[in-house]
Amino acid sequence: MKDLLRLLRLFRPYTLWMLAGIGLAIVVILANVGLLALAGWFITAMALSGLSGQLIEYFTPAAGIRALAVLRTGGRYAERLVTHEATLRLLSALRVWFYQHLEPLAPARLQYYRGGDLLSRIRADIDSLDNLYLRVLVPTAAAAITVLLIFAFMTVFSLDVALVDLAGLILAGIVLPLATQRLARRPGQRAVAIRADLRSGIADAVRGLGELRVYQAAANHAAAIDGLSRDLITQQRRQARISAQSAGLSSLIANLSLGLALVITIPLVAHATISGPDLAMIALFVLGSFEAVTTLPNAFQALGETLAAARRIFEIIDTTPEVVEPSHEAPMPATFDLRIRGLRMRYAPDAPWALDGIDIDIPQGGRLGIVGATGSGKTSLLNVLLRFWDYQDGTVEIGDVALRDLRGETVRAWCAVVAQQTYLFNTSIRQNLLLARPGASDADLCRALRQANIFDEILALPNGLDTFVGETGTRLSGGQARRVAIARAFLKDTPILILDEPTEGLDAVSEHEVLAALETLMQGRTTLLITHRPQSLTIVDRVIVLSHGRILGTPPPLQSTAVAGATLPQILYCGTTR
Repeated sequence: MKDLLRLLRLFRPYTLWMLAGIGLAIVVILANVGLLALAGWFITAMALSGLSGQLIEYFTPAAGIRALAVLRTGGRYAERLVTHEATLRLLSALRVWFYQHLEPLAPARLQYYRGGDLLSRIRADIDSLDNLYLRVLVPTAAAAITVLLIFAFMTVFSLDVALVDLAGLILAGIVLPLATQRLARRPGQRAVAIRADLRSGIADAVRGLGELRVYQAAANHAAAIDGLSRDLITQQRRQARISAQSAGLSSLIANLSLGLALVITIPLVAHATISGPDLAMIALFVLGSFEAVTTLPNAFQALGETLAAARRIFEIIDTTPEVVEPSHEAPMPATFDLRIRGLRMRYAPDAPWALDGIDIDIPQGGRLGIVGATGSGKTSLLNVLLRFWDYQDGTVEIGDVALRDLRGETVRAWCAVVAQQTYLFNTSIRQNLLLARPGASDADLCRALRQANIFDEILALPNGLDTFVGETGTRLSGGQARRVAIARAFLKDTPILILDEPTEGLDAVSEHEVLAALETLMQGRTTLLITHRPQSLTIVDRVIVLSHGRILGTPPPLQSTAVAGATLPQILYCGTTR
């Protein structure tokens, strides 16, 4: 009930759309029941008129039948139109709402979730929530109102028949759906969990197929996916069995109600209390009234699966972000130098210190290189500076403003990042560049590409700026993708530049081209460069060495002339020189 009420609060902005859909569903149900009952009355009356030779006025009921048929068809179309429009609006709003809560959790809190599982929650679990409105709220609300109207109408002819019909509707519309929901709760929850594992497994298999083949684990992974598929089919069979049983019981209840109604009304015809056509009308009215509750068992069966999906979504939404944003943000600093004193940071209370007493000063426009083995604390330092993770001790300041007094979005807006893993979306080069500055003109894009030393190569492509780069930029070389990222940094034009292994994995020619572009990009920007490549250190002013979260030493300044082939100076590294 708690999860259900929470979902309903999310639906509140679309109350009018939802009520319109429910109202149209009521109209359709009443039109269907009325059409069946009136048609039965009319056919019986016409047959008796033909047998007895008595004349009847048939224009009015004939017109009523036509009106109800038109109302049923038009109402059904309008009901589908409105309910699906409401559903699409709900799903759109839910996805935006979910992403707004998801973004502050990245990357610190989301590292505990598999990528495929997150994708499943964003897509499949959100999509499952449309069951709540389409398959639960609309049928339930429409059934509740129409049952009351049906009971009131039937009391005009016979209170006993009205009570029998009401009892049957309560059994088929309340007791049976609740029993179905109880029986289907566990299979539904299991199906949601298995689907999530199955999607995650398939996503992992697609992304890591090369590694699976190298380690000869592809067959085992395929067997695991096959096992999940069989488990899902088992749960779906259980749900289908429950659905079939509830449908059979619903039909049985409807026919029993019809039989009892006939038992009550036949003596009334014999005593001339009601006419023969009225008997046909009452019988078909009782039978047709169960249309109001026919879908409820399946609706309540879907409720368990819907609430299980909702709980998976709320599990992420309720996660506390790693970084707490300030209630009142400090004003923009006058300068963009970086000053770090006594910085200590770890990822868990019982984890070792990832950063242990770091002191760093980078003047505005200065360039600092950082080297160190894997696990030395380089990435942790970037996580702190970009406000992805908080720190436990020490101070970090941008200009004269404490980092904790600034919102993460603000800090990241001042930083351009060029990383080893350059992510390009599967769209055109133009659209990938416009991520940095959506309002940039073609002249701005061309200028940035020239500054990144890739303009001529882009111009030589078949469609120029409109060339699609493929998934993760696979249609570009590693050096080209890296320089497109540098062009994005030029477009963003930020005062702080963070370079995380920008030349890793490149050949010597590509590295030289990327370094030339980076040296232009770094001019006038406060720059932090992390690298394992000695050649990259020639474009910085100063280099420090990290080991186990501590600074081991500071090598002498490096000269940019080394790019042309001069010998690199020795760098202090873990107490030795290399």
